[in-house]
Amino acid sequence: MAKKDEPLVKVDNLHTYFPIKTGVFQKKVADLKAVDGVSFYINRGETLGLIGESGCGKTTLGRSILWLLKPTSGNVYFDGTDLGNLSAGELRKMRQNMQMIFENPYSSLDPGMKVGRIIAEPLQIHNLASGEELEDRVREMLVMVGLEADMVERYPSEFSGGQRQRIELARALTLRPSFIVCDNPLAHLDVSTQAQIIELLVWFHNWRHLSYLFIAHDLALVRRISHRVAVMYLGKLVEIAETDELFDNPLHPYTKALISAVPVPDPAERDRMILLLPGEPPSPINPPSGCRFHPRCNVAAGKCGQVIPDLREIGESGHQVACHLV
Repeated sequence: MAKKDEPLVKVDNLHTYFPIKTGVFQKKVADLKAVDGVSFYINRGETLGLIGESGCGKTTLGRSILWLLKPTSGNVYFDGTDLGNLSAGELRKMRQNMQMIFENPYSSLDPGMKVGRIIAEPLQIHNLASGEELEDRVREMLVMVGLEADMVERYPSEFSGGQRQRIELARALTLRPSFIVCDNPLAHLDVSTQAQIIELLVWFHNWRHLSYLFIAHDLALVRRISHRVAVMYLGKLVEIAETDELFDNPLHPYTKALISAVPVPDPAERDRMILLLPGEPPSPINPPSGCRFHPRCNVAAGKCGQVIPDLREIGESGHQVACHLV
């Protein structure tokens, strides 16, 4: 087991590729490089925000960390244990401590199962409760996420989107994990419901000292909930820093463009320049040579298109950036 001062989650040079096959014999012709050489860590009780454009590999990274998708290569360590060395039974037992909140509660909840059974299923799989104890824990979880205990007999179709996301949260927390991947859990919710779900996540974090990987597109929410933030572009991390440091002093041109587009309530700042990125992200099947952002970067130099930049630390604050020009 890891020491208490070591990271709870450590990702080392992780690659997750999807083979592209064609023809009658399904011959492999290429790889879709969804996650391509990613390394980072998450401390105990820490929330790491993960941001980037759609299709950059954020969800694949989250699922690979939990081994829901088997990585092509690299290592994921949870509490000092290499998940790649575990048998199927050992990995199932380890998953008591690692859970995921999925993006779309309309597709991640079985419409044919009652809510009580949905929340009880993890406890039954891991043989952690049965009989009256099982029923009590299910009802307790419903109340803790802001729903009524007698809703156990209802089906997901009888709930709103916000209520379904609360059910997702209850299912993820019922095993009392120490780490949760939150995969854009606020995407299908209105603003007021988003605020309520965020308050629940923060409350559970403080109560149980949870660690989160918080994947989202809303940078204002990421800044509110995260201790550190990682920026992902086309399968690679391009910048990692403490939250205020990253938002107040972004170093990578891609990060600067993302942050410049965040709406601000201060009228004095509404005339600030928004950095618009030209074109679309390149294909992860055939990514550009060198820095993957260089075809869209307005400051790229000759070296940028030839050499892949390493994610290196700048200064003494732990701020890391993958850019030749910083």
